[in-house]
Amino acid sequence: MNQMVLHHLSKFHKQMSKMTAEMFEDEYLMKALHDAAFGMVLPDPGIGGGTMLAHRLQVPLVYNVRWVIQGEAHWLIAPSPLAYVPFIATELTDKMSFLQRVKNVLLFITVMYYMPTITEPHYKPLVEHYFGPDVDYNTFFLDADIWLMRNDFVFEFPRPTMPNIVYMGGFQCKPPKSLPVELEAFVQSSGEHGIIMMTLGTLVGKLPQVLTEEIAAAFAQFPQKVIWRYTGPKPSNLGNNTLLVNWLLQNDLLGHPKMKVFVTHGGTKGIQEAIYHGVPIVGLPLFFDQSDNLSRIKAKGGARVVDISYLDRDIFADQLRTVIYNSSYRENMQRLSALHRDQPINPLDKAVFWIEYVLRHKGASHLKAQSTKMPWYVYHSIDVIATLLLILLFVSFTFILTVRLFFKIFLKNKVKAE
Repeated sequence: MNQMVLHHLSKFHKQMSKMTAEMFEDEYLMKALHDAAFGMVLPDPGIGGGTMLAHRLQVPLVYNVRWVIQGEAHWLIAPSPLAYVPFIATELTDKMSFLQRVKNVLLFITVMYYMPTITEPHYKPLVEHYFGPDVDYNTFFLDADIWLMRNDFVFEFPRPTMPNIVYMGGFQCKPPKSLPVELEAFVQSSGEHGIIMMTLGTLVGKLPQVLTEEIAAAFAQFPQKVIWRYTGPKPSNLGNNTLLVNWLLQNDLLGHPKMKVFVTHGGTKGIQEAIYHGVPIVGLPLFFDQSDNLSRIKAKGGARVVDISYLDRDIFADQLRTVIYNSSYRENMQRLSALHRDQPINPLDKAVFWIEYVLRHKGASHLKAQSTKMPWYVYHSIDVIATLLLILLFVSFTFILTVRLFFKIFLKNKVKAE
């Protein structure tokens, strides 16, 4: 993550902290919120204000989460052995060589040290001001009753978890609806070749013109029809097979039987929908966790990933060609789809159950481990290990002194006897 992105993230949290302070200082608003007697708060934990409001109203807190303001949720509340749990942004798997484990440890130390500098300066003063200086800032944002995790172990590598983490990966996925008439006609015109869909998410509607021209030239080489969400100037070399749209019906297109490959930036939502519908991926990661997300699908055999810094028409076309015509990519995504769908309860129904559970029982404190309230040296038993080592050293030292003293007395008595 480059410095510009980090700078903008810091500015964003600064504005959010100001908004939170203004909310707390608005007596009329706070009274209205108290009087409403809400049963719980379900905030976006990537912004600190919702969590602070839940604590302020003294009501249960449920997270809809992959990220909180301090980092990725698993790494903050669940045991995460670095030997087989790849840290964010490493693009590693759960099978690491020695050098990869070194990389994993070093990046973990670096990011966990640096991450608080983005948010802590903005939220910590608010926590101290409104909740008291004795409140531990580091655990304040981790005290949620239930963490609704927007992934699962079809997407994630196996790893330890916690009793108050509920996995609801793909909760937004559903069977496709019929396409609008004109769009369906375009899709059907692809014949036996099928379609390619490309979108880089809500935030990125266009790319630099040089990259756009290269992508358009690559698409023009294929017999497939292409539906591309693109809001910039029309590429001069756009092929007759490519339809530019300002918005697209992503879930409905992914579920269409003519869908051949999904070109995506690697957002969690899009990847989960691709898994649900069993559609292979060509990834163009841009920022945040996108490279890491795509690396997981690549490791499971369902994707190819293109570094956008080196993208040209030949590289891009080669990756598309590989995914479209090598059946293993579709087969692997179909296997992941079968695993994802084979659940005793729909992910959305599971999430609804746990939200209602918290409302019924006014929280779920019995599921919250004390680990989130422990300093790191207590969590890792460093104090216990240090104490035991000191006792061992003391006992060893005492034993050595005692033995030396006995030898001294024995030798002295022996000399006297002689």
